[in-house]
Amino acid sequence: MNELVLELTEISPREFFGQQNENIDLLKKYFPKLKIVARGNKIKVYGDESLLEEFDRRFDMLTEHFVKYNKLDENSIERVLTSNTSKDYQSSANSGETLVHGVSGKLIKAQTVNQRRLVDAAKKNDMVFAIGPAGTGKTYTGVALAVKALKEKQVRRIILTRPAVEAGENLGFLPGDLQEKLDPYMQPLYDALRDMIPAEKLAHFIENGTIQIAPMAFMRGRTLDNAFVILDEAQNTTHAQMKMFLTRMGKNAQFLITGDPGQIDLPRRTISGLKEALLVLANVEGIEIVYLDDKDVIRHKLVKKVIDAYRNIEHQN
Repeated sequence: MNELVLELTEISPREFFGQQNENIDLLKKYFPKLKIVARGNKIKVYGDESLLEEFDRRFDMLTEHFVKYNKLDENSIERVLTSNTSKDYQSSANSGETLVHGVSGKLIKAQTVNQRRLVDAAKKNDMVFAIGPAGTGKTYTGVALAVKALKEKQVRRIILTRPAVEAGENLGFLPGDLQEKLDPYMQPLYDALRDMIPAEKLAHFIENGTIQIAPMAFMRGRTLDNAFVILDEAQNTTHAQMKMFLTRMGKNAQFLITGDPGQIDLPRRTISGLKEALLVLANVEGIEIVYLDDKDVIRHKLVKKVIDAYRNIEHQN
C-alpha cells in the first residue's frame, strides 16, 4: 500500500481540520478507498497511487482556498472537491470584498463562488438575472448590492418588488389593509434589510421613499431611474408582468431579477415570465444571467438534501 504524507506549514491545523476533525471526515467521504489519518500538522494517506495523486491535487486546492478566504467548511470543501480547476470555484479577487458593514458590525459579503459571480456580474451589467433554488443567497446578496449602491450614492433609492402570487395561500383572506396584508409576504426583503441597516434608519428610509417595498402592480406606469431595483420571486410573474417590469428601466438604474424556475406558483397553463425572459434575453448584450446551485446553499445542511430529494421525484413525474 502506497503512502502520502502532507504537512501544513503556514496554516493552523485546528482551523483547517475543523472541530473534532469534521473536515477530515468529509474528505474521507469523498475518498472512501483511501485511509486518511490526521495528526498534529500532518496528514498521512494510504491507498492506490492514482487515488493518492488525485488526493494530493485536491488537497493543494483546499489549502489554496483556505489561504485565500481563511475559511473551510462543508460547502467550500464540496465545491473544491467537485470542481475541475480553481477557476470553477474562485472568481475575481475583488468579488470577495465586504459589500456592507451591517448591523452590530456584521460583515455582509458573498460567501460562495456563484454569489461572488453575481457580485461581479452586477458590476459589469445594468441588468442581471440570479437563478437558483431556495437558500442560495440570491435575494440576500442582491439586497446587499442594493444597500451598497445606496450607501455609496450610486443610486438615490432602492425599490424591492415581488409578484403577489402566494404559495398555496390567498392574500385576500388575511386581516388588515393592503399594507398589512403585504408586509408578511415581503418579510424576506425586510429581514435582509434589517441585517444591513439599523432599525431607526431603515424606518426613516421607508417613510421618505428612499427604500420602497411594493407588489409588482405598483410598478405599472412608472419609470424607475436612479434606483437599484430588485424583482424577487420572478418565477411567479406572467409574460405581461415581466415585460412591463423590464421596460420600467430608467436612466442610471440597475435591475436584479431573482427567481427559482423550480418553484412556480402560477396557475396551470400560465407561462412563467421568468422562464420566457431567460430564453428571450439570453444573448442580449448588457444582460447577464448567473446560475446558482445546490453548492451555494448556505442555510441548514438539510436544505441541500431536501432540494435533491424533491428534484429526484420531480424528474420521475
